[in-house]
Amino acid sequence: AKGQDPNTREERNEQKDTRPSAKISYARVSVQKACYVLDAIRGKDVQTALGILAYNQDMFKRNRELLKSAIANAENNNGMNVENLYIEECYANKGPTMKRIRPRAQGRAYRIEKRMSHITIVLNER
Repeated sequence: AKGQDPNTREERNEQKDTRPSAKISYARVSVQKACYVLDAIRGKDVQTALGILAYNQDMFKRNRELLKSAIANAENNNGMNVENLYIEECYANKGPTMKRIRPRAQGRAYRIEKRMSHITIVLNER
């Protein structure tokens, strides 16, 4: 494109993050609730984290599937050993908010905000 540095693409590819990761976009859970689960598994090895996420609650189940996906990415795309993997980063970013109306007494309406988040898990080898 006009005015673009020709070396930009090469520099960007050199600095590209090669750590295995997985991401859920538009997860129907607020950032605050997602962070409770993510704080429990941050820094742990993947077997311990899968044990923590072995509960039957929906949020734990969603994060367990995300962690399994990140492990599969590490194994297949990066050729890493599963026993040496640990969770280097995990975070939830704010997504869009669905705004809904709740009818109240005397013709009033209260707003209900249904929040979404983008959850990311990044693994690395020890």
